[in-house]
Amino acid sequence: MQNRRGFMLTMITGFVALAMVVGSVIADELLGVIAKVNVDDKKVTILEDDTDKKIDVKVNDETEWVTRKGTSKLDSEGLEKLEKIVKKYEDQGKKISVKVTHEKKVASKIEKHKKKSN
Repeated sequence: MQNRRGFMLTMITGFVALAMVVGSVIADELLGVIAKVNVDDKKVTILEDDTDKKIDVKVNDETEWVTRKGTSKLDSEGLEKLEKIVKKYEDQGKKISVKVTHEKKVASKIEKHKKKSN
């Protein structure tokens, strides 16, 4: 009896681990800087690091904005705040470096991070 439970527990654990790996593979990541925030269309334009290509990523109310200070949702109010932050950085001659986790160009998480200098 104990042998069957151990086997079932091992099988269930394996399936859960497999599901988590497959789930993380489905989502794409995009590294770059924020070029533009469009509040009306709920889009963020990212200038990709490697190709310098502009990519529009849609944002919804479930999209998370992650910084060292914490996490917040990018609903209408959050997107307006992000637009002000981007303008403030542009006025200083700086850009916001981000990692965008998305699926079919709909962002689930946008993480602000500093580029490592070599």
